[in-house]
Amino acid sequence: MPLDQRAYLSHHLQSQELYPYTYDSAADVASEPSYSYSFNPNLYRLPIIFDVPFPPPEVPTFTFIDLFAGIGGFRLALQSVGGKCVFSSEFNQAAQEVYEANYGEMPFGDITKIPCDFIPNHDILCAGFPCQPFSISGKMKGFEDTRGTLIYNVFRIIEEKRPKVVFLENVKHLVHHDHGNTLKTIIEGLSNLGYQASWSVLNASDFGVAQNRERIIIIAHQSKSFDFSRIEKLPRKVIKDIADIEETNFEYLNEPYTLLECIKPQKSGLIFVGYRNKAIRKAGVRPGTEHLSRVHKQPNRIYAVEGVHPALPSQETSGRFWVLEKGKVRKLTLNECYRLMGFPKKFIRSSSVSEQYRQVGNSVCVPMIEQISKQIIEQLLWIE
Repeated sequence: MPLDQRAYLSHHLQSQELYPYTYDSAADVASEPSYSYSFNPNLYRLPIIFDVPFPPPEVPTFTFIDLFAGIGGFRLALQSVGGKCVFSSEFNQAAQEVYEANYGEMPFGDITKIPCDFIPNHDILCAGFPCQPFSISGKMKGFEDTRGTLIYNVFRIIEEKRPKVVFLENVKHLVHHDHGNTLKTIIEGLSNLGYQASWSVLNASDFGVAQNRERIIIIAHQSKSFDFSRIEKLPRKVIKDIADIEETNFEYLNEPYTLLECIKPQKSGLIFVGYRNKAIRKAGVRPGTEHLSRVHKQPNRIYAVEGVHPALPSQETSGRFWVLEKGKVRKLTLNECYRLMGFPKKFIRSSSVSEQYRQVGNSVCVPMIEQISKQIIEQLLWIE
């Protein structure tokens, strides 16, 4: 069955009142060039039981949509506080399949080809829109990058559907990209749509996650500003708190490396203790910072398990994240990587190891999104 057919069917099974399954509705959808549905609606009249790890809440208190959904970090968080997802969209097929396995719903594909009237009304619009155009790990082309222009598709949906709340997430460097003009453009875009936007840079390490992962959060409402100071922080964890105690076959570093004699924990909670002996570019690098600069990439650095871990990037599909534990340098396990992002143990992951690393590095930090969501509900959702 084509992916978009699976998307429509799975959305129907979870929200039959929003995705009516009749010959007329199938014909309406099929009129769109990107979609073609030809199901027999009479085959799907039986009660539906969602045999998935994370089904929608039985009695939801609000609705949301999940744009650029990835593997569903936003969905996990908002479902946990009573939300029901009524529409999801994700372009990457590997991520779509993981999403379907966990939530019983195949996301629709290319957001640029989905008509707004096909998207149901909703209370909260969630979008972790593509961060590569604004990330220091990428080329930082911003709106020059076609992925950067996808924010305008978010604006298109906001203008048409008028959600109560807009909830956006991106990399910290969005604040500084193009001397702040990129962020200014996004805030002005929301303002032009009639929304008051507030933003703040939050760190996953403040939400019970052993990862120094800073992200900009933008919250917008039609009549009230969001107060970030009211978000409840959680006790900080360190890497050894989430260590894979069930693992008996760690992958240890079996090549030359150097451990530092003088170790100074950073304010962020990172404890840099050494590096692989790889050649690096030293020209133009401040003395003493060679192994902490961008010319010495994260796969070459070693951190202590008594501290937090640097942000997991999506580009490192080999999982070369090295930590010093009990005098030995080993690689983080995939289980530990998913714990660093707050995913529960029963979360179903891709069968591809490289996809697992890519997908978890692309995700949002679930506990942080959950704490923000609680305050969105309290501050913004039910006010007039």
